[in-house]
Formats: sequence, C-alpha cells, structure tokens
Amino acid sequence: MAFDLRALAVATAGFSAFVNLYSPQALLPELAREFGVGAGAISTLMTAGTAAIALTAPFTGALADVFGRKRLITAAMLAVVVPTLIMTFSSSVPQLVFWRFAQGLLLPPIFTVAVAYVGDEWPPAEVPRIAGLFISGTSIGGFSGRFLTGAVADLVGWRASFAVVALLTLAAAIIVARALPRERRFVRSAGLSASARQMLAHLRNPRLLAIYAVGFSVLFNFIATFTYVSFHLAGPPYFFTPTLLGAIFVTYLGGSLAVPWVGRAIALFGRRRFILGVTAVWVAGALMLLAPPVGVIIAGLTLCATCGLVCQAVSTGYVITTAKEGRSSAAGLYASTFYIGGSAGASLVGLVWNAAGWSGCVAAIVGVQAIMAAIVAVAWERAPS
Repeated sequence: MAFDLRALAVATAGFSAFVNLYSPQALLPELAREFGVGAGAISTLMTAGTAAIALTAPFTGALADVFGRKRLITAAMLAVVVPTLIMTFSSSVPQLVFWRFAQGLLLPPIFTVAVAYVGDEWPPAEVPRIAGLFISGTSIGGFSGRFLTGAVADLVGWRASFAVVALLTLAAAIIVARALPRERRFVRSAGLSASARQMLAHLRNPRLLAIYAVGFSVLFNFIATFTYVSFHLAGPPYFFTPTLLGAIFVTYLGGSLAVPWVGRAIALFGRRRFILGVTAVWVAGALMLLAPPVGVIIAGLTLCATCGLVCQAVSTGYVITTAKEGRSSAAGLYASTFYIGGSAGASLVGLVWNAAGWSGCVAAIVGVQAIMAAIVAVAWERAPS
C-alpha cells in the first residue's frame, strides 16, 4: 500500500470526528458519581451527540454537494473545538448535554463529506481500501478519545480531559488543511433543490435502504456494548477506575489493523458472504462478555470492536459505490441512520440495564445482530459484490 497524503488527511478527519464523539464514554461512571445521577441519565451525553448527528447529517450532505468538500471539512473541524472547550466549564448534566448536542451538530461535515470525497477522488476499485483507512482513523480516534480522557481524568480531573480533546482536534484540523488537496473530480450539484431530489431518490433505492439498516444496527451495538460495559466493569467485583475503563478501548486497535484489508476480503468472498461471516463472529464476541473473567471480557470486546469496524467499513464503501450521484447526501443519510442507531443503543439499552442488568444488555445486542444478519441475507443478496 503506497503512502498517499490524501489518505492520511482523510483518516485524520475520521480521527478528529470520533475523538470528539466518544470522549465522554470512559468518563460516564465518574460523571454519574460527581453529579449524582444514574447510568441512564448520564448516558444522555452519548445520546445527545448521536442525535445531533442524525438530525443534521443528511442536510450536511446536501450542502456539500453544492459548496464542495474540503472547505466544509476543515471549517467544521475548526468549529468543533469551541463547544469541546466550553464543556470544560460545565457545572451540570444539562449543560454538558447542551454542548454535546452542539458538538454533534458540527461532526457530520467532517466524516460524511470525507466519505463522499473518497468516492469522488479514488477509482471504484480503490474505494474499499481507502474507506478502510478512513475507518482505521475513526477507530484510533474512538480509542484515543476514550483512553486519553480516562487517563487525564485520573490525573487532573475530567474537565482537563475535554481540553485535551480540543487540542487534538485543532492539531488534526491543521493537518487536514495542509494535506488534503482541493477536490478535482467533484461534480457540483445544480442547487439545494436538486440535492434534495437526490436525497429522495436515495430513500427510494432498496439497496441503499438495506445498507442504511445495517448502519443503524452497527452503531446500536457499538454504543450499547461500550457504554454499558463501562458500568459493568465500574461496579463490583471489578471496580475499574477511569484509566482502566479508558484502557479497555485498546480493543479498538484490532479493528484498525483489520479494516485496511476489507477490500481484499470483499474480492475473495463477496460482500454478502463476508458480512454474514463477520456477524457470526460478532455474536460470539458479544456472548463472551457474559463471562466473569476480565480476560475473556477483553477478548470479547476485541472481537466486537473488530467485527463492528469491519461491517462499518464494508457498508460505508458500499454506500458511496452504490450512489452514482449525490454521494454526500447518500453518505449523509447513511450517517443519519447510523447515529439514530447509536442514540437507540444508548437510550433503549439504558432501559434494559435498569430492568435486567448486564445480561439483559448482551441479550439485546445479540438480538439486534441477528436482525442485521437477516437483512444482509435477504436484502444484500440481490446486490453485486
């Protein structure tokens, strides 16, 4: 894989979006104790960010189809630094939730437009590989957001954690501004109305709808797993500190190593067969989370993270090769359903946690995985590999 400065910039954009999105996750038990609220209430920090993304992602895509790619990506990366810094001054959960929502509103211009940029600027045969590198960037960002915030919180408090994330975001914005060239193959939309018509066309495309459903399931399972395993491990008999909770997200790095090879796996097995096999392994990883030993839980989380990131890489690449025009809006709609799934994973599984504990959460996760496999088996069968 020859070095490509554009690919580095795209991966850095993914890093910056996800380091912000997942930065509170390792801090949730600590924040719940500080503000005197339960697991379900403090998990609204995750719901607020994903809900904001789901709300704005399709419209961000429409704007990018009109105004171009790089300008929107870099502007959003610089802008998201502001609410991230303001979170360090929050004195209540509602204030944190408000600024998390503001943060979420600014993330779609980063990753949905970066995905569309990949679809425009690389040949179709190269798209799965570059999409895999983008997903690697997001996974490293997700890990960094969780691990660094946990470690910094143990050293100097949770407020400094968000300041560190803001500095990382600023550095990433400078890298993208310098390394990402202006788009060369982008075909400008005829206007917002034309872009809106393209979005409606995407919603009438059965293949895209099936991909969107898989995206919903992927983030549902991700958010549910990694949010509530933190409460599971923070309680007896484990009593993990914020640093240890952040350290469990090293499991994300397995996915970072795997996803650049997704293109070869698709060529060898085909999309449908490959995703069904990956989902079967993902179910096995989720069931391992019920075992008491920490080592088995970490192994299960590694499988869950790797399989989820692989599914995300495959479906992301599939969206931008299926949509022949209006790729930003197609990617935006995918992001919207993806993050609606994340919001559902945080809120609905919170109710399950209150009612049935960790074993109930794992049962809900496996159930959604089974539904995702059924969608792939039925609706992806007619799609070419």
